[in-house]
Amino acid sequence: MSVPASPPAPALPLVYDRPVLLVGGGPVPPGLIAELRPLCGAVVAADGGVDRLSAAEPPDAVIGDMDSIADSAGWRARLGPRFLHEPEQESTDLGKCLRLTRAPLYLCAGFLGGRLDHSLAALHALLTHPDRRILLAGREDLAFLAPLRWRARLAPGARVSIFPMGPCTGLASTGLTWPLDNLALGPETRIGTSNRAETARVGLDLDRRAAVVMVERRFLAESVASLDEAPAD
Repeated sequence: MSVPASPPAPALPLVYDRPVLLVGGGPVPPGLIAELRPLCGAVVAADGGVDRLSAAEPPDAVIGDMDSIADSAGWRARLGPRFLHEPEQESTDLGKCLRLTRAPLYLCAGFLGGRLDHSLAALHALLTHPDRRILLAGREDLAFLAPLRWRARLAPGARVSIFPMGPCTGLASTGLTWPLDNLALGPETRIGTSNRAETARVGLDLDRRAAVVMVERRFLAESVASLDEAPAD
């Protein structure tokens, strides 16, 4: 009696032509995955993030060092070669997912909130993957690396925080209560948290991609549009 052949290993990186919902193992507020899911094609889980998903609707892949999955054997059996065990400890599970996939946009849940070091590591991933469009979604906030030319339609009074992860200069800004025109920014000098939109349309031009923008979660659609519309750097 012949033994069925194992499915072939997928070519890496996994390439998706639509936005990917990336689910991590951190806190996921009620309703967030349901809010993000219609905007995405495939779902990819980072390690223990798979436990937040239904076995009836498995993700396209699970990627990570697999040290926090409740039912590792069960998910391996369901996903076969798309259960991508990456044991190296030089990168986070989010970093492994970004290394082994390509997508036009990543909408990420389960990476903000909970442990502070995990949240900081997720923000670090934005800075170390400036060629990707990545949006981190949490209970209250959305966070993404500012394009060199960022334009968004928000609402007067909306919070717009700009936190420099490295030295950069605000070349010009529009629609902000506290302008950032010709302003040197840096984590050890001047930051731009708790700024505010004066008008519905806001904009920011930077000399390099080193600042994280944080806005309220209610502006999910507007934030996605702002990343889609940003010119390639």
